[in-house]
Amino acid sequence: MNSSKQVDTTAFRNALGAFTTGVTVVSTRSVDGRDVGLTANSFNSVSLEPPMVLWSLGKSALSLRDFQAADYFAVHVLAEDQIDISNVFAKRGVDKFANKDLERGPNAIPLLTNCAARFICKTSYQYEGGDHIIFVGEVIEFCQFERNPLLFHAGQYGQLQRNSAKSRTAGSTQFDDASLGYLLRYCSHKLLSKLKAQLIERKLSVNQYYFLALVAKSGRTDLNTLIDVAAQGDNSPNNDEIEDLIARGYLQKEANNIEASKTGARLHLELFSFYTAEESTALNLLDYDTQQTLRIALGNVAESFAD
Repeated sequence: MNSSKQVDTTAFRNALGAFTTGVTVVSTRSVDGRDVGLTANSFNSVSLEPPMVLWSLGKSALSLRDFQAADYFAVHVLAEDQIDISNVFAKRGVDKFANKDLERGPNAIPLLTNCAARFICKTSYQYEGGDHIIFVGEVIEFCQFERNPLLFHAGQYGQLQRNSAKSRTAGSTQFDDASLGYLLRYCSHKLLSKLKAQLIERKLSVNQYYFLALVAKSGRTDLNTLIDVAAQGDNSPNNDEIEDLIARGYLQKEANNIEASKTGARLHLELFSFYTAEESTALNLLDYDTQQTLRIALGNVAESFAD
């Protein structure tokens, strides 16, 4: 077992790697003492430090209120021989936990055994994402059982084939002849537009958000150095914006060194979680192979520009 207070980020990354296409069971315990669980395919990682994950649940789900009221939940990445568990937890109106070998977590939440990996989480944030509610949780304990994960693709359990992205056969769209630069800017703009509503509520500019994120990730650093780094992008804050972050207690400055305060670090994590949730919602429109191909391809392009 690993505690989030002394987390081995490599082990945490490896445990997250047990998840392939999202065959998970998420469980919790209701306020009236019932075991609650369902099959979900929306699991994703948010952060390694602190370790955080997210998943989403449809607003029409019978168990939505139970999860919204719960302080803790557990995500189980099912093993390849647990198809029956996946099927049972996808049903309504049955005792899903009957005859299951269970352990208990915080607040007595039910924990399944013999899965590929398991993440016990404390609920951190909840967001609306279209017809779903997105749950973000801090991983307080996790384990990996060295078992092959259960895969699910195109309505069937089984092995994913690499490079199996489906080609479009529909008519042409406005993006058919678009350049890579345009497509990247368009996607970035759409994702950022989701975040802007959160920033407006907190009276923050986009420049302030990116600078807060830069400081939070850099740790205690020389202010001029961070200003130079920020100036290399398109969202460089001016002096008034930086001073506003300091005056509101999000950043702490001593001499010419600056770092995020506890309040600022938490705000960054909350906004980053929201942004990641929106990104995950968009990526979940693609199959797993296409997602991975996209990440690798864009990473290679980015590295070519850095050389």
